[in-house]
Amino acid sequence: MKKTMNRFVMRGAVAAMAAAFLLLPGAASAHCDLFDGPVIKEAQKALQTNQVKLLYKWITPADEAEITALFDKTYALRGGDAEIYAIVEKHFLETLVRLHRASEGVPYTGLKAAGSVKPIVKMSDEALDTGNIDGLLAKLTGHIAKVVREKYAKAEVLARQKDLSPAKGREYVRAYVDYVHTIEGIHSWIDGTAHVSAAASGGVCCD
Repeated sequence: MKKTMNRFVMRGAVAAMAAAFLLLPGAASAHCDLFDGPVIKEAQKALQTNQVKLLYKWITPADEAEITALFDKTYALRGGDAEIYAIVEKHFLETLVRLHRASEGVPYTGLKAAGSVKPIVKMSDEALDTGNIDGLLAKLTGHIAKVVREKYAKAEVLARQKDLSPAKGREYVRAYVDYVHTIEGIHSWIDGTAHVSAAASGGVCCD
């Protein structure tokens, strides 16, 4: 039984990587409105090298003309007044992020300060940057195992008391539902068959 559970949790780690971005509406895009997020980092690189096409991946084809025109105006001001350039650059970054978020069906809520990205998102990016997934999987697997064990332990203890009184029975049912929904949530992400709410996930995403 323990070996089966461990294999299940290991598989759940891979699913949790997707869940880390998709558990909440707009979660994936929220990562992209940070100053140290991938969109703005690539935009700054594009402005340094005058390569607007690097940014097309973040927007729809219909938005390419708008971004190109604004990019050209911004780039042309790089060598001028620093204060003016800072204002124009910010407008360009805001426009790029707004169009990117619109392409994913989520509202634009402004640019966010660097350093506010969730640790799990930062770890996911670092795994891609380094080409090393093992560290991320180890931490995810450990966290998922901890969550599942805690919920299992609570339900298992209460199962022995569930018939002592209606109150004990209801307490067991709440723990049982929480435990089972957590397992179901992880399995849904493995199969890719359902969207899991943050509550049902039981905190599978690592903060």
